[in-house]
Amino acid sequence: MADKLLKAVSTDGKFRVYVVDATQTVAEAQKRHDTWTNSTAALGRTMIGSILVATSTLKEDEVLTTRIVADGPSGAIVVDSDASATVKGYIQNPHVSLPLNDKHHIDVRGAVGTKGTLSITKDLHLKEPFTGQTPIVSGEIGDDFAYYMAKSEQIPSAVGVSVFVQPNESVGKAGGFLIQTLPGADDDAITKIENNLKIVPNISELMNEGLSPEDIMDKLMNGIKMKVLSTQSVQFKCDCSKEKFSKSLATLSGDELQSMIDENHGAEAVCKFCGNKYQFSEAELAEIIASKK
Repeated sequence: MADKLLKAVSTDGKFRVYVVDATQTVAEAQKRHDTWTNSTAALGRTMIGSILVATSTLKEDEVLTTRIVADGPSGAIVVDSDASATVKGYIQNPHVSLPLNDKHHIDVRGAVGTKGTLSITKDLHLKEPFTGQTPIVSGEIGDDFAYYMAKSEQIPSAVGVSVFVQPNESVGKAGGFLIQTLPGADDDAITKIENNLKIVPNISELMNEGLSPEDIMDKLMNGIKMKVLSTQSVQFKCDCSKEKFSKSLATLSGDELQSMIDENHGAEAVCKFCGNKYQFSEAELAEIIASKK
């Protein structure tokens, strides 16, 4: 079954909810980057959070880039997503595998770290991109996205992101939710949701039980009537191409390009986001040099 994002609103207009099944999407990233358990969970959670923020705050062809830079061994995490729920991303150190934490869960905080920043840059097709940045408050990533939403977007939100990794390093389940508090939400309704969140298992556990995004929404919002607005597909998608890398090579000096010809008899470009490789022959590099003149 294809990955899916569900969008809904409470019938009283007090809450907006997004629930995403991103299992295949995160699995694709795991395969492309050969990530180990902790890196898979950290990258996957960041991808899920980025999808939720992008689809809840962007319009049409706008895009955002999430960067998590903290003091853990996983290093930097970079993810691009857009309003159509396509996403791509990479993690600086894909090979992090740590013991389980004291709750017997994947130690994402141990991989990511607790000192650093989460920044989101939005390309809204204005003169300059907009960047919002908040400190890492948890390292578990879901709480960090929630803090970003409250402080940078000024939208009080609950965010849950979860990735279940199989013993063979493959992705079993991956998903998440975003609950936004809208103007007019009263304390009683907010308390009701907070109490729901205290007893609802993490998303990957619910998904392992066979629950759909609709079922998960019902559990999260138990006692609050909801109206589904739309569903849309979610996928890992990279827009890299040999043409784009050719343009990047053209920004190098003629001497640098010539040294690639003399020393390596060509060049190989590798996309950080998806791992695709593009080969440039001596003749192609010479053509780029000629175009610069």
